[in-house]
Amino acid sequence: MDTEARTAGEGSLPPRRDGGRGWTRRRFVGAVAGTAAVVAVPSPAAPPADTQTPKSEPDAAPPPRKPSGPRPLYVGTYTSVDGGGTGIGLASYDPESGRITGAGTLTGVPDPSYLAVHPDGRTLYAVDERPDGGVTAVRLADRRILGTRSTGGAAPCHLSVHPTGRWLLSANYGSGSVAVHPIDASGALGERTDLVTHGSPPPGPGQQGPHAHQIVTSPDGGHVLAVDLGTDTVYSYRLDRTKGTLTEVSRAQTRPGAGPRHLTFHPGGRYAYLANELDDTVAVCGYDPRSGRLRVGDPQPTGSEGGTNYPAQIVVAANGRYAFLANRGHNSLARYAVEAGGARLRLLGTVPVGGDFPRQIACAPDGRLLFAANQRSGTVTVFRVDPDSGELRPAGEPFASPVAVCALPL
Repeated sequence: MDTEARTAGEGSLPPRRDGGRGWTRRRFVGAVAGTAAVVAVPSPAAPPADTQTPKSEPDAAPPPRKPSGPRPLYVGTYTSVDGGGTGIGLASYDPESGRITGAGTLTGVPDPSYLAVHPDGRTLYAVDERPDGGVTAVRLADRRILGTRSTGGAAPCHLSVHPTGRWLLSANYGSGSVAVHPIDASGALGERTDLVTHGSPPPGPGQQGPHAHQIVTSPDGGHVLAVDLGTDTVYSYRLDRTKGTLTEVSRAQTRPGAGPRHLTFHPGGRYAYLANELDDTVAVCGYDPRSGRLRVGDPQPTGSEGGTNYPAQIVVAANGRYAFLANRGHNSLARYAVEAGGARLRLLGTVPVGGDFPRQIACAPDGRLLFAANQRSGTVTVFRVDPDSGELRPAGEPFASPVAVCALPL
């Protein structure tokens, strides 16, 4: 059964909903240049020193097995904008050449702007990024829609599956809240078990309310972290795996106006990297698996050279040695060397993304290819990832897909 919406933190402000205004800004920031205010970028400080790196920390996960034959690729889009798609794009890619081949569209899912897959690979989940937000489950074997559940908020923009495979987590951008839904044995979703609104701290400069942009589980599975652009805060929660409820245990604040958007963990589990959309920076974060506490380091450059730029998503190579950042505006992919067991990022340079406004990036499961969904050009571009040098080389031709905002390779 649904639980009554809660507000994060003791003594926090009443729940805020930015409704259509926040939702409109988010949706159309990719369509019109210069519509969002950007905080000026100061000279970046040095990243955190390697003073707390555990000696026993692994550098990376074991190398994944190479796939053979074409692999599936799913593309998210907006269906309610001019020139948008009609549902979830269906395609396949060659893991050797990177070539993408279209296979039609799965209709019946409105505004599926972000996608995730169940750990068993049998069910696909999509947000319905609308004022009355929802999450939809799709059985991949026959592409049957298993149903949609309300997220209890506006404009959900991100979702992820807990490593146990039993819970779907989603972030409502428009209303600044995070939701939990149970997943049954068939992959279908049950009624929402929790909804938490980020009522405090107060919104950052230029923001009218909270804007939950991402929700992800830490590598150890012990905590769920929610990134909120509106409050300049990353919230850490403990998930009750029996009841599906969230309990806040910690908060980490960026500097005012940073606008944190996306967090990704190093495979070692002790460090994470935060992309800040509004002040055009990234930051190395220390993470304590026992407490769930995140420590945000100093801001670092994105390689945009001071031009108008909105960092979107940051990912780490499968071997944990390199990180890549999507730069919207600069239209590039920034390359970083990951050093000191994950405690440092060193900017190596940028490469052109080969499209306009890269909204999201993702690595293939074997780590050899990187996919970029370019919103304004309506394309997905593919790059080979050199595991030794971290170099990115274009692979195949750009794949045309209307208002491509998410590419999910399996």
